[in-house]
Amino acid sequence: MLEILYQDDVLVAVNKPAGMLVHRSWLDRHETQFIMQTLRDQIGQLVYPIHRLDRPTSGVLLFALNSEIANLLCQQFEQKQTEKQYLAVVRGYVTGHGEIDYPLKIQLDKIADKFSQQDKAPQSAVTFYEGLQTVEMPYGVGRYATSRYSLMRLVPKTGRKHQLRRHMKHIFHPILGDTQYGDLHQNRALTEHTGCSRLMLHAEKLTFVHPLTQLPITIQAGLDPQWRNLMQTFQW
Repeated sequence: MLEILYQDDVLVAVNKPAGMLVHRSWLDRHETQFIMQTLRDQIGQLVYPIHRLDRPTSGVLLFALNSEIANLLCQQFEQKQTEKQYLAVVRGYVTGHGEIDYPLKIQLDKIADKFSQQDKAPQSAVTFYEGLQTVEMPYGVGRYATSRYSLMRLVPKTGRKHQLRRHMKHIFHPILGDTQYGDLHQNRALTEHTGCSRLMLHAEKLTFVHPLTQLPITIQAGLDPQWRNLMQTFQW
């Protein structure tokens, strides 16, 4: 059963678990569980995805219950009239506020994008960030005697593929548990000492305008047990 965060006659939002695909994909034919099918069976009606979260990312995921509402909401996302806030645990100390303005090259899939243009110019990508907490743990990785981590709030102003993960790598503070852009040795140390084995990226909050009432709505998603355990271990 998925945790339903919000539901009315035309919308439903769930707290997506880490590791679950949003919808069926021929690129991962061995997977049997998907958010869309699970939610459809759970509420007994078709759902239309409005945006997406990477498979290892958890948090607020919004669906429409008919195609007209889906189109209206998709326009809000395309016109940047929504705000998404994420929590992330990263390597190293990050404090204060800042902006990462670093264009990202379009990432093409070797199979799905086989015939796409390969040499497109990088796309504008902007992320705001805020350092919330820091901690130093008494175990080392590599030449360091201790390990330093930060809890961050990330607010993407554009929606590029893997934007937050790539931006954090760019400023040398990769997200913990990121097997594609992160630090493998740091990931192993975190799992060994805390038991946390997931990507530490969580879509905490989504704000948008309801397409029928025109009122602003903010939906928040709670943290899963691995997140809560890590917060307790780090005394955050």
